[in-house]
Amino acid sequence: MKFSPVTTRRIAIFRALQLGDMLCAVPAFRALRAAYPDAEITLLGLPWAASFCSRFSMYINRFIHFPGFPGLPEQPFNEVEWAKFVRQMRSEKFDLILQMQGNGNIVNAMLEDLQAGSVAGFHSEGNYRNDDLFLEYPTGISEIDRHLRLISHLGIPVLGNELEYPIMDIEKENLYSKHPFLLDGDCVCVHPGSRGAWRQWPPSHFALLADYCAGMGFKVVVTGTYEEASLTNHVIGLMKYPAIDLTGQTNLGEIGQLIKTASLLISNCTGVSHIASAVRTPSIVISMDGEPERWGPLNTDLHKTIDWTVEQDFEQVLSLTQHLLGLKGMAICS
Repeated sequence: MKFSPVTTRRIAIFRALQLGDMLCAVPAFRALRAAYPDAEITLLGLPWAASFCSRFSMYINRFIHFPGFPGLPEQPFNEVEWAKFVRQMRSEKFDLILQMQGNGNIVNAMLEDLQAGSVAGFHSEGNYRNDDLFLEYPTGISEIDRHLRLISHLGIPVLGNELEYPIMDIEKENLYSKHPFLLDGDCVCVHPGSRGAWRQWPPSHFALLADYCAGMGFKVVVTGTYEEASLTNHVIGLMKYPAIDLTGQTNLGEIGQLIKTASLLISNCTGVSHIASAVRTPSIVISMDGEPERWGPLNTDLHKTIDWTVEQDFEQVLSLTQHLLGLKGMAICS
Protein backbone atom coordinates (compact mmCIF):
# COMPACT_ATOMS: atom_id res chain seq x y z
CA MET A 1 0.00 0.00 0.00
CA LYS A 2 1.23 3.48 -0.82
CA PHE A 3 0.33 4.71 2.67
CA SER A 4 1.59 2.33 5.35
CA PRO A 5 -0.95 1.27 8.01
CA VAL A 6 1.83 1.68 10.58
CA THR A 7 2.18 5.42 9.96
CA THR A 8 -1.26 6.23 8.55
CA ARG A 9 -3.27 6.63 11.72
CA ARG A 10 -5.58 9.54 10.88
CA ILE A 11 -7.45 9.54 7.56
CA ALA A 12 -9.97 12.06 6.23
CA ILE A 13 -12.38 11.37 3.36
CA PHE A 14 -13.67 14.39 1.47
CA ARG A 15 -17.06 13.55 -0.06
CA ALA A 16 -19.55 16.35 0.58
CA LEU A 17 -22.47 14.93 -1.43
CA GLN A 18 -25.93 13.38 -1.07
CA LEU A 19 -27.19 9.95 -0.01
CA GLY A 20 -26.89 8.12 -3.33
CA ASP A 21 -23.36 9.43 -3.87
CA MET A 22 -22.36 8.31 -0.38
CA LEU A 23 -23.84 4.82 -0.72
CA CYS A 24 -21.93 4.28 -3.97
CA ALA A 25 -18.69 4.90 -2.07
CA VAL A 26 -19.43 2.37 0.71
CA PRO A 27 -17.48 -0.50 -0.97
CA ALA A 28 -14.45 1.82 -1.04
CA PHE A 29 -15.00 2.72 2.63
CA ARG A 30 -15.19 -1.00 3.45
CA ALA A 31 -11.87 -1.68 1.77
CA LEU A 32 -10.28 1.34 3.44
CA ARG A 33 -11.32 0.20 6.91
CA ALA A 34 -10.04 -3.34 6.32
CA ALA A 35 -6.66 -1.97 5.18
CA TYR A 36 -6.41 0.48 8.09
CA PRO A 37 -8.22 -1.30 10.96
CA ASP A 38 -6.70 0.89 13.68
CA ALA A 39 -6.89 4.24 11.92
CA GLU A 40 -9.28 7.01 12.90
CA ILE A 41 -11.31 7.70 9.74
CA THR A 42 -13.14 11.04 9.47
CA LEU A 43 -15.72 12.06 6.86
CA LEU A 44 -15.72 15.67 5.65
CA GLY A 45 -19.28 16.04 4.41
CA LEU A 46 -22.60 17.88 4.23
CA PRO A 47 -24.57 18.37 7.47
CA TRP A 48 -26.99 15.48 6.83
CA ALA A 49 -24.04 13.04 6.60
CA ALA A 50 -23.51 13.04 10.37
CA SER A 51 -26.30 10.43 10.42
CA PHE A 52 -24.58 8.54 7.61
CA CYS A 53 -21.46 8.26 9.77
CA SER A 54 -23.56 6.88 12.64
CA ARG A 55 -25.11 4.28 10.32
CA PHE A 56 -21.71 3.28 8.98
CA SER A 57 -19.77 3.59 12.22
CA MET A 58 -18.00 0.30 11.42
CA TYR A 59 -16.16 2.19 8.68
CA ILE A 60 -16.16 5.84 9.79
CA ASN A 61 -15.25 7.13 13.25
CA ARG A 62 -15.88 10.85 13.06
CA PHE A 63 -17.71 13.53 11.11
CA ILE A 64 -16.61 17.09 10.32
CA HIS A 65 -19.05 19.43 8.61
CA PHE A 66 -17.63 20.81 5.37
CA PRO A 67 -19.15 24.32 5.09
CA GLY A 68 -19.00 24.73 1.32
CA PHE A 69 -16.60 26.44 -1.05
CA PRO A 70 -16.92 28.79 -4.07
CA GLY A 71 -17.77 26.81 -7.18
CA LEU A 72 -19.27 23.83 -5.35
CA PRO A 73 -23.06 23.78 -5.80
CA GLU A 74 -24.12 21.56 -2.88
CA GLN A 75 -24.45 24.38 -0.32
CA PRO A 76 -23.92 28.15 -0.05
CA PHE A 77 -20.45 29.41 0.85
CA ASN A 78 -20.05 31.12 4.22
CA GLU A 79 -16.73 32.88 4.82
CA VAL A 80 -17.01 32.77 8.61
CA GLU A 81 -17.74 29.04 8.66
CA TRP A 82 -14.98 28.43 6.13
CA ALA A 83 -12.43 30.19 8.33
CA LYS A 84 -13.46 27.98 11.28
CA PHE A 85 -13.18 24.89 9.10
CA VAL A 86 -9.67 25.85 7.96
CA ARG A 87 -8.53 26.34 11.54
CA GLN A 88 -9.96 23.00 12.60
CA MET A 89 -8.46 21.14 9.66
CA ARG A 90 -5.00 22.55 10.27
CA SER A 91 -5.20 21.44 13.89
CA GLU A 92 -6.19 17.89 12.94
CA LYS A 93 -2.88 16.90 11.28
CA PHE A 94 -4.24 14.08 9.10
CA ASP A 95 -1.83 11.53 7.67
CA LEU A 96 -3.97 11.18 4.54
CA ILE A 97 -6.84 13.14 2.99
CA LEU A 98 -8.70 11.20 0.28
CA GLN A 99 -10.29 13.38 -2.38
CA MET A 100 -13.36 11.34 -3.35
CA GLN A 101 -15.52 14.28 -4.43
CA GLY A 102 -14.93 14.38 -8.17
CA ASN A 103 -12.43 15.04 -10.94
CA GLY A 104 -10.30 17.41 -8.89
CA ASN A 105 -11.27 20.72 -10.43
CA ILE A 106 -11.53 23.21 -7.56
CA VAL A 107 -11.21 20.70 -4.73
CA ASN A 108 -7.65 19.43 -5.19
CA ALA A 109 -6.16 22.89 -4.74
CA MET A 110 -8.66 23.62 -1.97
CA LEU A 111 -7.59 20.56 0.03
CA GLU A 112 -3.90 21.18 -0.55
CA ASP A 113 -4.26 24.80 0.58
CA LEU A 114 -5.69 23.60 3.89
CA GLN A 115 -2.21 22.27 4.77
CA ALA A 116 -3.90 19.57 6.83
CA GLY A 117 -2.12 16.48 5.48
CA SER A 118 -1.09 14.58 2.36
CA VAL A 119 -3.80 14.56 -0.34
CA ALA A 120 -4.53 11.69 -2.73
CA GLY A 121 -7.49 11.07 -5.01
CA PHE A 122 -8.75 11.91 -8.48
CA HIS A 123 -7.27 14.40 -10.91
CA SER A 124 -8.00 15.37 -14.50
CA GLU A 125 -6.75 17.56 -17.33
CA GLY A 126 -5.91 21.01 -16.09
CA ASN A 127 -5.21 19.95 -12.50
CA TYR A 128 -2.89 16.97 -12.82
CA ARG A 129 -0.97 15.97 -9.71
CA ASN A 130 1.50 13.21 -8.76
CA ASP A 131 0.41 10.08 -10.69
CA ASP A 132 1.55 7.92 -7.81
CA LEU A 133 -1.12 9.37 -5.50
CA PHE A 134 -3.71 10.57 -7.99
CA LEU A 135 -5.78 8.61 -10.51
CA GLU A 136 -7.18 10.15 -13.68
CA TYR A 137 -10.92 10.52 -13.08
CA PRO A 138 -12.56 7.58 -14.90
CA THR A 139 -15.67 8.24 -17.00
CA GLY A 140 -18.28 5.96 -18.51
CA ILE A 141 -18.25 3.49 -15.59
CA SER A 142 -20.24 2.88 -12.42
CA GLU A 143 -19.76 5.34 -9.57
CA ILE A 144 -19.09 2.30 -7.37
CA ASP A 145 -16.30 0.99 -9.57
CA ARG A 146 -14.82 4.48 -9.99
CA HIS A 147 -13.99 4.68 -6.30
CA LEU A 148 -12.78 1.11 -6.16
CA ARG A 149 -10.32 1.96 -8.93
CA LEU A 150 -8.95 4.74 -6.75
CA ILE A 151 -8.65 2.36 -3.82
CA SER A 152 -6.78 -0.14 -6.01
CA HIS A 153 -4.55 2.63 -7.37
CA LEU A 154 -3.42 3.30 -3.81
CA GLY A 155 -2.59 -0.37 -3.33
CA ILE A 156 -5.55 -1.12 -1.08
CA PRO A 157 -7.21 -4.53 -1.64
CA VAL A 158 -10.83 -4.34 -2.82
CA LEU A 159 -13.43 -6.36 -0.88
CA GLY A 160 -16.22 -6.61 -3.43
CA ASN A 161 -18.53 -4.02 -4.97
CA GLU A 162 -21.69 -4.84 -3.02
CA LEU A 163 -23.56 -1.98 -1.40
CA GLU A 164 -24.68 -2.03 2.24
CA TYR A 165 -27.42 -0.32 4.21
CA PRO A 166 -27.51 -1.23 7.92
CA ILE A 167 -30.91 -0.81 9.58
CA MET A 168 -31.17 -0.51 13.35
CA ASP A 169 -33.68 -2.55 15.35
CA ILE A 170 -35.22 0.62 16.77
CA GLU A 171 -35.84 1.87 13.22
CA LYS A 172 -37.70 -1.33 12.36
CA GLU A 173 -39.73 -1.10 15.56
CA ASN A 174 -40.62 2.54 14.92
CA LEU A 175 -41.75 1.83 11.37
CA TYR A 176 -44.10 -0.97 12.36
CA SER A 177 -45.41 0.75 15.47
CA LYS A 178 -46.42 3.75 13.35
CA HIS A 179 -47.59 1.73 10.34
CA PRO A 180 -48.55 -1.81 11.49
CA PHE A 181 -50.26 -2.58 8.17
CA LEU A 182 -46.79 -2.87 6.62
CA LEU A 183 -46.25 -6.11 8.55
CA ASP A 184 -48.61 -7.81 6.11
CA GLY A 185 -46.09 -7.43 3.28
CA ASP A 186 -47.04 -7.52 -0.42
CA CYS A 187 -46.37 -3.83 -0.93
CA VAL A 188 -44.80 -1.90 -3.78
CA CYS A 189 -42.93 1.25 -2.81
CA VAL A 190 -43.29 4.18 -5.23
CA HIS A 191 -40.86 7.05 -4.71
CA PRO A 192 -41.42 9.71 -7.42
CA GLY A 193 -39.14 12.45 -6.07
CA SER A 194 -35.53 13.36 -6.76
CA ARG A 195 -33.24 16.36 -6.44
CA GLY A 196 -34.32 18.62 -9.29
CA ALA A 197 -37.57 18.44 -11.25
CA TRP A 198 -35.63 17.68 -14.44
CA ARG A 199 -34.65 14.32 -12.93
CA GLN A 200 -38.25 13.27 -12.24
CA TRP A 201 -40.24 10.84 -14.35
CA PRO A 202 -43.70 12.26 -15.18
CA PRO A 203 -46.21 11.81 -12.31
CA SER A 204 -48.73 10.32 -14.76
CA HIS A 205 -46.29 7.49 -15.53
CA PHE A 206 -45.69 6.76 -11.85
CA ALA A 207 -49.46 6.70 -11.35
CA LEU A 208 -50.04 4.28 -14.24
CA LEU A 209 -47.37 1.89 -13.02
CA ALA A 210 -48.63 2.13 -9.45
CA ASP A 211 -52.17 1.35 -10.63
CA TYR A 212 -50.90 -1.73 -12.43
CA CYS A 213 -49.29 -2.99 -9.23
CA ALA A 214 -52.41 -2.20 -7.19
CA GLY A 215 -54.54 -4.01 -9.73
CA MET A 216 -52.42 -7.12 -9.17
CA GLY A 217 -53.22 -7.03 -5.47
CA PHE A 218 -50.20 -5.18 -4.08
CA LYS A 219 -50.49 -2.39 -1.54
CA VAL A 220 -48.99 0.73 -3.10
CA VAL A 221 -47.02 2.85 -0.64
CA VAL A 222 -45.96 6.28 -1.88
CA THR A 223 -42.96 7.84 -0.15
CA GLY A 224 -41.05 11.10 -0.27
CA THR A 225 -39.79 13.97 1.86
CA TYR A 226 -41.99 16.72 3.30
CA GLU A 227 -40.74 18.98 0.52
CA GLU A 228 -42.02 16.50 -2.09
CA ALA A 229 -45.60 16.45 -0.81
CA SER A 230 -47.03 18.31 -3.80
CA LEU A 231 -45.44 15.77 -6.14
CA THR A 232 -46.55 12.68 -4.21
CA ASN A 233 -50.06 14.15 -3.86
CA HIS A 234 -50.10 14.67 -7.62
CA VAL A 235 -49.17 11.03 -8.27
CA ILE A 236 -51.78 9.73 -5.81
CA GLY A 237 -54.40 12.06 -7.29
CA LEU A 238 -53.82 10.59 -10.76
CA MET A 239 -54.23 7.00 -9.57
CA LYS A 240 -57.45 5.01 -10.01
CA TYR A 241 -56.64 2.75 -7.05
CA PRO A 242 -56.10 3.98 -3.50
CA ALA A 243 -52.53 4.34 -2.28
CA ILE A 244 -50.96 4.68 1.16
CA ASP A 245 -49.27 8.06 1.51
CA LEU A 246 -46.19 8.01 3.76
CA THR A 247 -44.75 11.28 2.47
CA GLY A 248 -42.59 12.85 5.18
CA GLN A 249 -43.37 10.03 7.62
CA THR A 250 -40.22 7.90 7.32
CA ASN A 251 -36.65 8.67 8.27
CA LEU A 252 -33.73 7.12 6.39
CA GLY A 253 -33.70 3.97 8.51
CA GLU A 254 -37.44 3.47 8.31
CA ILE A 255 -37.58 3.90 4.56
CA GLY A 256 -34.69 1.45 4.34
CA GLN A 257 -36.75 -1.16 6.20
CA LEU A 258 -39.81 -0.38 4.08
CA ILE A 259 -37.83 -0.90 0.88
CA LYS A 260 -36.16 -4.03 2.27
CA THR A 261 -39.52 -5.75 2.83
CA ALA A 262 -41.21 -4.42 -0.32
CA SER A 263 -41.82 -6.62 -3.34
CA LEU A 264 -40.63 -3.84 -5.64
CA LEU A 265 -39.34 -0.26 -5.62
CA ILE A 266 -40.28 2.12 -8.43
CA SER A 267 -38.22 5.31 -8.44
CA ASN A 268 -36.09 7.75 -10.33
CA CYS A 269 -32.35 7.16 -10.25
CA THR A 270 -31.81 8.60 -6.78
CA GLY A 271 -30.77 7.65 -3.25
CA VAL A 272 -33.56 5.15 -2.64
CA SER A 273 -32.54 3.17 -5.73
CA HIS A 274 -29.17 2.54 -4.08
CA ILE A 275 -30.93 1.50 -0.86
CA ALA A 276 -32.88 -1.08 -2.90
CA SER A 277 -29.61 -2.30 -4.39
CA ALA A 278 -28.08 -2.60 -0.92
CA VAL A 279 -31.01 -4.52 0.61
CA ARG A 280 -31.58 -6.67 -2.52
CA THR A 281 -35.12 -5.51 -3.29
CA PRO A 282 -36.06 -5.65 -6.99
CA SER A 283 -36.42 -2.21 -8.52
CA ILE A 284 -37.49 -0.24 -11.54
CA VAL A 285 -35.13 2.73 -11.86
CA ILE A 286 -35.84 5.53 -14.31
CA SER A 287 -32.69 7.38 -15.36
CA MET A 288 -33.52 10.95 -16.36
CA ASP A 289 -29.96 12.32 -16.42
CA GLY A 290 -28.55 10.18 -19.24
CA GLU A 291 -25.99 8.39 -17.03
CA PRO A 292 -27.48 4.94 -16.34
CA GLU A 293 -24.05 3.33 -16.59
CA ARG A 294 -22.86 5.58 -13.76
CA TRP A 295 -25.77 5.46 -11.34
CA GLY A 296 -27.75 2.34 -12.19
CA PRO A 297 -27.53 -0.70 -9.84
CA LEU A 298 -24.88 -3.23 -10.86
CA ASN A 299 -27.18 -6.27 -10.57
CA THR A 300 -29.12 -5.98 -13.82
CA ASP A 301 -31.18 -9.10 -13.13
CA LEU A 302 -32.68 -7.75 -9.92
CA HIS A 303 -32.79 -4.10 -10.96
CA LYS A 304 -33.95 -2.70 -14.29
CA THR A 305 -32.59 0.74 -15.15
CA ILE A 306 -34.34 2.53 -18.02
CA ASP A 307 -32.58 5.40 -19.79
CA TRP A 308 -35.55 7.66 -20.44
CA THR A 309 -33.36 10.14 -22.33
CA VAL A 310 -32.80 7.51 -25.04
CA GLU A 311 -36.10 5.62 -25.27
CA GLN A 312 -39.34 6.90 -23.79
CA ASP A 313 -41.28 3.65 -23.95
CA PHE A 314 -43.77 3.12 -21.12
CA GLU A 315 -44.70 -0.34 -22.42
CA GLN A 316 -41.07 -1.40 -21.94
CA VAL A 317 -41.17 -0.18 -18.34
CA LEU A 318 -44.44 -2.06 -17.78
CA SER A 319 -42.98 -5.23 -19.25
CA LEU A 320 -39.96 -5.02 -16.95
CA THR A 321 -42.27 -4.46 -13.99
CA GLN A 322 -44.26 -7.54 -14.93
CA HIS A 323 -41.02 -9.50 -15.19
CA LEU A 324 -39.80 -8.43 -11.76
CA LEU A 325 -43.14 -9.22 -10.16
CA GLY A 326 -43.35 -12.56 -11.95
CA LEU A 327 -46.38 -11.40 -13.90
CA LYS A 328 -45.29 -11.68 -17.53
CA GLY A 329 -47.94 -11.25 -20.13
CA MET A 330 -50.39 -9.42 -17.88
CA ALA A 331 -51.92 -6.13 -19.01
CA ILE A 332 -53.04 -3.07 -17.12
CA CYS A 333 -56.58 -3.53 -15.83
CA SER A 334 -58.93 -0.89 -17.14
